[in-house]
Amino acid sequence: MSEREGMAKKGAEEAKSEVLQVVDEAGRNLDCANQLEPQIQTQQHPYAFHVSGPRNVPSINWRDLINSTWKDGKYKRTVIACFIQAVYLLELDRQESRSDETCLAPKWWIPFKYKLVETLIDERDGSIFGAILEWDRAAALADFVLLRPKGAPRAVLVLRGTLLKSPTIRRDIEDDLRFLAWESLKGSVRFSCAFKALRSISDKYGSSNVCIAGHSLGAGFALQVGKALAKEGVFVEAHLFNPPSLSLASSLRNMGEKAGMMWKRVRSMLPSSMADDGVEEATSSVTLGSKQWVPHLYVNNSDYICCYYSDQVGAEDSSDKENAKPPETSSPCAAKLFVFSKGKQKFLEAHGLEQWWSDDLELQMAVSNSKLISRQLKSLYSVPPPTQQSPAKKPAVPTTAVKL
Repeated sequence: MSEREGMAKKGAEEAKSEVLQVVDEAGRNLDCANQLEPQIQTQQHPYAFHVSGPRNVPSINWRDLINSTWKDGKYKRTVIACFIQAVYLLELDRQESRSDETCLAPKWWIPFKYKLVETLIDERDGSIFGAILEWDRAAALADFVLLRPKGAPRAVLVLRGTLLKSPTIRRDIEDDLRFLAWESLKGSVRFSCAFKALRSISDKYGSSNVCIAGHSLGAGFALQVGKALAKEGVFVEAHLFNPPSLSLASSLRNMGEKAGMMWKRVRSMLPSSMADDGVEEATSSVTLGSKQWVPHLYVNNSDYICCYYSDQVGAEDSSDKENAKPPETSSPCAAKLFVFSKGKQKFLEAHGLEQWWSDDLELQMAVSNSKLISRQLKSLYSVPPPTQQSPAKKPAVPTTAVKL
């Protein structure tokens, strides 16, 4: 081989090596791009915390030991609404098989120093409909928060509403129809699961350190689960966003009440001798307990699902007083009601969860004894009249025949 041929062969090998090196680097860059692509998509996702989450929310720090941020009703409402959004995203993350690096839900509780300890699973379809979040002491200590701020719950039971996705929509709609027909969710497997979870964390941390919250259908479950526990004398803080207020049962009941009012008017026009004929109306005795269970309800007047809660009788209204304490009322059946009215809105906007952490939210607070609240909570304070027991009969003395 001549010197010229040797130099040409060497040059070709060097060129080949350079080409292979360029191709290898391009492949590595492509692999890195493929690995980063899901993370980039997650960062741009419309449900990412930094995209659609609250703005200007103060972070928990050592100053909360002096003046707790959780004492502010607006902050508490914002954080709890974010927790509910996290439960929606837990189910979406499950449906879309997101990894730990790309899942969306944790970003909605981590900034507030909470952690996920348990998910509530619907045994009918395996979907996630609730979660238990606990105060993350380790994360708080990392930011020099030595103690849990006053007003921050040790544990929060959070329940989501209807999710219009094919894997879970059937069971969600099934429970929606259950409430629509009977105004009760006790027959659902979710009710028993949520009740056990709430009782468990109440026993573990104490009822004063526990909170239950929900949105839409989840608010309906939270109301009935919280009421069921209150009947046992255990009162937990409850925050209910857009709770369902419309049902066939309530409509029929309202028709019966209107018919009863019309009959009373007719009776008042009749002669006294005719009006006195009839069945005496039954009365129920109501006793005031030493403590009331006063749930927090957040409703939008443009949302036809929850707007009937704002039909108030004898309410005391005040502007934006989320930190106010409910005054004494003549009736034991009361709720701390926050009404958002922004004129005419589309249903999805009025029923959405995102409105409750918006910066420009203006609420009217009313401690109300509305007909709907009174009817739903009346069983907590109503005591059936004592039944008169008939005197016990003496047992008959058995006789035996004696043969002589």
